[in-house]
Amino acid sequence: MSKPGLFQKIQDYFCRANGVYLSCLNREDGVITKAYGTENEKVFLHSIAGESRYMNLLSRLEDCAVESVIEEPLDVEYAKLYGVSVSVDGEQKLMWAALALIDEKIPDAVREKLPQGILTTTEQGVSLALEFLELLTRQLLITMKNESLANEALEKIKKSDEEIKLQCHMLEALNSVIKLLEPDDSFVSTAEKALESTVKALGLSGAFIIRQNVDGASFEVIVSSGDNRLKTIGTSEVPFFTGRQYIISSNSVRPEKFRNFMGKYAINAAVFQPMYINNNCQMYVCFYDRNESRTWEKSDISFLNDTKCVIQSVLSKKITTNSLAGSYASLEAILENTGCGIYVADILKQELLYMNSWCKVLLENTIEQNGLENHVLLDAANTKSFEEIYSVEEDKWFDVHRTDIKWVDGRQVRLVTLYDITQKKRYQQKMETQANNDFLTGLYNRMRCEQDLDRFINDAVNSNSTGALIYIDLDDFKHINDGLGHQYGDVLLKAISHSLTHVHGIENHCYRMGGDEFIVIVAGEPMSQLEHIINDIQQIFVKPWYLKGEDYYCTISGGVAFFPTDATTVEEVIRKADIALFNAKKEGKNRIVYFDGTIDGKSTKRLDLEKHMRKAAMNACEEFKVYFQPIIDVTGEDTCAGAEALVRWNSSMLGFINPADFIPLAEYLGLINPIGEHVLYEAAKHCKYWNDMGYPDYKVNVNLSVVQLLQNDVVKKIKKVIDEVKIEPCNLCLEVTESLAINDMVRMKRILSEIKSLGVVVALDDFGTGYSSLNHIREMPIDIIKIDKCFIEHLGDDDFSNAFVRMVSELANAIGVKVCVEGVETSGQYDIIKNMGIDYIQGYYFDRPMCISDFESKYI
Repeated sequence: MSKPGLFQKIQDYFCRANGVYLSCLNREDGVITKAYGTENEKVFLHSIAGESRYMNLLSRLEDCAVESVIEEPLDVEYAKLYGVSVSVDGEQKLMWAALALIDEKIPDAVREKLPQGILTTTEQGVSLALEFLELLTRQLLITMKNESLANEALEKIKKSDEEIKLQCHMLEALNSVIKLLEPDDSFVSTAEKALESTVKALGLSGAFIIRQNVDGASFEVIVSSGDNRLKTIGTSEVPFFTGRQYIISSNSVRPEKFRNFMGKYAINAAVFQPMYINNNCQMYVCFYDRNESRTWEKSDISFLNDTKCVIQSVLSKKITTNSLAGSYASLEAILENTGCGIYVADILKQELLYMNSWCKVLLENTIEQNGLENHVLLDAANTKSFEEIYSVEEDKWFDVHRTDIKWVDGRQVRLVTLYDITQKKRYQQKMETQANNDFLTGLYNRMRCEQDLDRFINDAVNSNSTGALIYIDLDDFKHINDGLGHQYGDVLLKAISHSLTHVHGIENHCYRMGGDEFIVIVAGEPMSQLEHIINDIQQIFVKPWYLKGEDYYCTISGGVAFFPTDATTVEEVIRKADIALFNAKKEGKNRIVYFDGTIDGKSTKRLDLEKHMRKAAMNACEEFKVYFQPIIDVTGEDTCAGAEALVRWNSSMLGFINPADFIPLAEYLGLINPIGEHVLYEAAKHCKYWNDMGYPDYKVNVNLSVVQLLQNDVVKKIKKVIDEVKIEPCNLCLEVTESLAINDMVRMKRILSEIKSLGVVVALDDFGTGYSSLNHIREMPIDIIKIDKCFIEHLGDDDFSNAFVRMVSELANAIGVKVCVEGVETSGQYDIIKNMGIDYIQGYYFDRPMCISDFESKYI
């Protein structure tokens, strides 16, 4: 979710203005705003709606596809907990969680204990506030989406413009090269100008023309641009004089001779092109760049070929003693391969002198209609050097460049080049259409709706008239999407859009707001027929729609707001029509309701627990601390046999979090894997330290969660920890819950057997809570049974508890496993258990879970 700061500001202002406590989140980032309120307020609100209520609310909200607002029941009547899902185009984008204190329901006894300045509201107030928040958030999300689409379109247009500018630049450079065909200058002077123009156009380091001397032992540079170091070169140094063209970019792999030659003259990229005289390769024109990142593009090579053709044409012309026919033939060969339309006209004589084949293709329809002469001569007489024109005959757009040059026979002519930019123009038009129209239905979109509505409101204010906005939503459209598939839902939306545009009076004022929501604006003269227009809209939905070979009925609910009487701004008119629409839905759907000022919206909130947990997990789990609770061996004298490792989360932002609150969420989010691996490593590391410090028999118990055990590589990860820490495997005890084991007995037997094969001890935790059969216990590869503390609470007072513990002890003895009792807190419980043949005891009677420094200070 982008712009979290904006949502934080919206939340904080909204809370203060409406007396509710909010928190914002989405699926991608989790909680994206800090919970509103002081620490005293947060503590009080947490006592009313604990983490479990929030988690249950958010789970329901994510799964709810029909209602956008749900309420989570609380134990007190004076507080309300809501959840609101905000969707755009049928996809859930954002969720709010809201907790409100209803002032009129707060008992006096509670009111006296309220933190100073705590926010309160009324039942009606929270209802109005939440609906407004839902509408506000949806509009903001749509605006952000439209902004993103507009930016993307602008980037594409910008890129297209840059490409056109490059083409124009290349055409202008080509025109300057073509001018060099004028017969006055020498070959060297003309070639030098051509090279300089090309080097400048492409931003090269230089260029040169080289020929073989008569002696055959050396090569001479006869024309150069940009470098005077290249003069006479030995024959053995030149690797390219073979009659073939060589194109070498800075990152190209090159043979040794090319490496030596280019290295000597500090050239990183080059194009070597042969020049022929009487079908013999007698010269080479070489373009080079010392830039280390020069990669030759197709357009570069095409331009260089054109330059070479001009130079070779000049050379041929000089050799044939300024033969006009030879010059014209060379010029024609060049102009036929330029990649754009070119024609030359004598302006004074109104005569078309030349047109290349590409230009004939571009002006094909004009030629067929015998309009070529008028078109060309009128255009050639235009004094503008550059112009963008549209040809009706060709249905094309052109960039037209005009340059005055001397023709091969010496007369002054107009050279005109045409570049087809139709694709660019149509792309721009497409972008404009996409910016204003819905891609699926062809109706105007939300952005165009807001623009038009703003104009209609201003017109109504200035003319002292009234207009109406009808907000339409299809009833139970989701059932059609789910039942028939989205493709048939799209078919229905297109059919409805087509029918709306055929209602007299609103033909050009229908808009799709997204999903199955539409808006119709009635303004001006059609306002006198408003009731008739509304009736015509409702009649559209009286008949069934034929979809997938069957008839399906679809009704609508609608809300009507008037401008400028109900509101004078775009946002308020749409909001009030949406409020009326919501009321129509509440009244049973399939109806149109007018806004009357007595109805308003809904909203919600969620804590930022998930966001901070993700951050803590990504930060090497440093906030998750491992605490240790001693396990006492009571088979003889009561001695410490080790400890159970328990994770605690002390969040830098939220403070200390109850494990019962964050561990289920961590399992749900999949974060229990990195957290669990962190605990396993830390526990094993500390146990290895205890073993080395004189307690070789100390063991550490580590809980494996359901999510961890279901990972395919869980055994590999356990072995990796053992190998890295170098702990004796028998001093590591891994605990698995009984409920997990019996739910997938086959898989658990396999996994636990693989774990035991490492030499690790396995304990069955929470025994007695999973309703497992004695036969299952016998089959499982376990070493220890841990009796859940719920059976210890009433030990001595409850016959069942006494019998259960004694039975488990006898069962364990029979199958050869040990027993550990959890939750022992009193001396009475200890005395009873001591006489039942139990092996280990764990509980507050001996010690609570403690940080590593406290544990080692007492037991090491």
